[in-house]
Amino acid sequence: MNHSLSEEDIIPGNIIDAKIDLIMSHFGTGKVLLDFRKIRPSKKRKVFDPEKIIILFDHYNPAPTEKWASVHDLIRKFVKKQDIKYFYDIKEGICHQVLPEKGHIQPGMLIVGGDSHTTTYGAFNAASCGIGSTDLFYAYVKGELWFRIPETIKFNINGDLPHNVMSKDIVIKIAADHSAAVARYKSIEYVGTTMEKLSIESRMTMSNFSLELGAKFAFGVPDQKIINWLNQRTEVRSQLVKPDDDAEYLKTYDMDVSELEPQVSCPHTIDNVKPVSELKGTKINQAFLGSCTNGRFEDMKIAAKILNGKQIPDSVRMIITPASQEVWLALANSGLAEIFINAGAIITNPNCGACFGAHGGMLAPSEKCISSSNRNFRGRMGSLASEIYLASPATVAASALTGEITDPRKY
Repeated sequence: MNHSLSEEDIIPGNIIDAKIDLIMSHFGTGKVLLDFRKIRPSKKRKVFDPEKIIILFDHYNPAPTEKWASVHDLIRKFVKKQDIKYFYDIKEGICHQVLPEKGHIQPGMLIVGGDSHTTTYGAFNAASCGIGSTDLFYAYVKGELWFRIPETIKFNINGDLPHNVMSKDIVIKIAADHSAAVARYKSIEYVGTTMEKLSIESRMTMSNFSLELGAKFAFGVPDQKIINWLNQRTEVRSQLVKPDDDAEYLKTYDMDVSELEPQVSCPHTIDNVKPVSELKGTKINQAFLGSCTNGRFEDMKIAAKILNGKQIPDSVRMIITPASQEVWLALANSGLAEIFINAGAIITNPNCGACFGAHGGMLAPSEKCISSSNRNFRGRMGSLASEIYLASPATVAASALTGEITDPRKY
């Protein structure tokens, strides 16, 4: 994690070449290996470090078509040929949940991933961002990449969250107040008493969704909670990276969440936001609880508490997709899986599922879905004529019970 850069290099607007500590990729590895085949001579077709690349399948998982089975097969052969040490195949779940669980993320790392929501690892005090397939190929081969140093904005968030109001509501409210472009190619720092009280899981939600605000990087509070969480999963011991006392920010936004109402991103943009009270009576056909944004055990516990002993109406399909096998096992061992099944929900294997509209819960024309995921643009989950409403796990669960968008604070 020594990037050989001086303080003079780290100035907003500067272009730098930086060494990469970790690379993550999923099905996009297929595009990378096609580029590998263009390298001449063939003996030079080597990754820079087979222990610093992590590959897994999460989007089309298990392969839903012959096409994707073939892509998976090509990647498995590539992994074997390149002697990639950390390959999780279809076995573990969504990349942004699996990497922290397996102890791969450490404070101070520079991480790139072939998925836009790689910003998630900022919750662990790592600088992480998504990149396209061309940059991913270059990083695979060279182990470095160029970056333009972003300016930084700060959100100073204070107050105690009301009952069943979650971190997802905070970040959706930020989109409502400041637009989906507030952090375009900027770094975000989330600070304040609210952030200090949030669990690591809740902070992951905010760093993850920050990509939808345009963020290049998105950091949570650098505190002992991070160290305690990681120490349970790895023997590696790292130091937190904290802002300088005289750090300069492009802008600081203050936010009091003590009276925050649950928020909903309405079709078809994440900053088309309304408080849940204004959406009363909006009927839904599907409720989706999962994704790299809100498929963690904490999210499941909150939803299960709302659903426990109740019945989802036949007019609603509730699909629950744990973010990882670890989360799925926790559902089984804790009795939460039984609560969900008894309520009338179905539980899928860990994968990206309904979120990106390839399998596991696609929408028909005119159908409406309330989802704990991160994107709601037209056609994201199926038909171009369907509608997606983004909300917290609590709001998703409450809405599943009533068949319409519902305030979870009464549960």
